[in-house]
Amino acid sequence: MDQHLNYITLGVADLAASRRFYRETFDWQERGDSNDNIAFYQAGSALILALFPRAALATDAGIAADGNGFPCFTLAHNVASREAVDVLFAEFRAQGVTIVKPPQAVYWGGYSGYISDPDGFLWEIAHNPYLEKLR
Repeated sequence: MDQHLNYITLGVADLAASRRFYRETFDWQERGDSNDNIAFYQAGSALILALFPRAALATDAGIAADGNGFPCFTLAHNVASREAVDVLFAEFRAQGVTIVKPPQAVYWGGYSGYISDPDGFLWEIAHNPYLEKLR
């Protein structure tokens, strides 16, 4: 199998609220192929983040939609500096975004914090000083 990832689809409780969160908090614009039932966001050159109603996503997968709690994964957004992390968190605080963990130096040598979207999906906002060395 070819090693790549094309879509991450999040099952959301309130599609309108989630659309508003990604538009107002991250300033993301939906792709033109979004519609009343699903929202698509270009998240890099080959990755698309999709928001789809939780019950409809569960039905599509043939599973129950009643799971809850820690989703067992996080999404991450890396920025160029520690200062850029702090600037984003100041903006998040001003917008009333739920801050799960304020930015701080972390054991792996970077600097990061966590916020959550309306459904509790965790976003790590980080500066990874080693990322440039990996490119």
